Amino acid sequence: AYPELRFAPREAPLPEGVAAAFLCLPHGEAAGRAGELLEAGVQVVDLSGDHRLRDPALYPRWYGWDHAHPERLAQAVYGLTEWAGEELSRETRLVANPGCYPTAALLALLPALAARLVRPEGLVVDALSGVSGAGVRPSGTTHFVHANESVKAYKVGRHQHTPEIEQACGRVAGVAVTLAFTPHLVPMNRGILVTAHGRLARDLSTEAAREVYAERYREAPFVHLLPEGTMPDTARVRGSNQCHLQVVVDRRSERLVMLAAIDNLVKGAAGQAVQNLNRIRGWPETAALLHLLPVTP
Repeated sequence: AYPELRFAPREAPLPEGVAAAFLCLPHGEAAGRAGELLEAGVQVVDLSGDHRLRDPALYPRWYGWDHAHPERLAQAVYGLTEWAGEELSRETRLVANPGCYPTAALLALLPALAARLVRPEGLVVDALSGVSGAGVRPSGTTHFVHANESVKAYKVGRHQHTPEIEQACGRVAGVAVTLAFTPHLVPMNRGILVTAHGRLARDLSTEAAREVYAERYREAPFVHLLPEGTMPDTARVRGSNQCHLQVVVDRRSERLVMLAAIDNLVKGAAGQAVQNLNRIRGWPETAALLHLLPVTP
């Protein structure tokens, strides 16, 4: 489909004239390669988890290994594009592309935390993901006969995206945040649906909450607050860099319900990486992202 692309072994020397690079290596391998690219003056967008967490002490607990280059963590800009602001610029050298679950969860949660609509304690995030979120290597969990016509939770209380979500929430809320995050595997190829709940911090109507979200994302080309009463669904964002949002005040439980749907492989990975590249290269943010080709899986 793309005959103009040229492939080379991972260990091949860097070609002349490379200004920017995407790192799509396994967790734990990207940090070393990033150092080589940065030393060569290349801007790096890293899609692994190697530069997402600021505290190196979190890596042994959540990823199972000590970070090889902890001195670089403070240099990385966390690339949740709609919230990174001026941190994403031509001067940016290293972007930590967010994980798929954090992208959906944070786009749903952060406006409410920033506007103090919900309390920072007691947040709950439930997420459903298609099988492609597990990567390309088959396993007993993702094999068709196990995943088809079945929904189940996994890595309950220990998913590596938990501290990433907490870190970004804490930065916006101004206090440390501990939340409950439960991911689920569902029998579809791609897509993520997040339902987050937060305790109301003050008297609030759905209309007022919607006004906060509409204003926060007014200039965001890929984030859309759906009409009141219309719930996000993964089919309507499939193959796109879009995020569809909805917010509802549940007065009975005194909670704000925040929902988001994204394509885990686009807005949750490659699409957001391109969006971040556009920002750090000074190109239009929507370049190459508005009219995407048919996708597989």
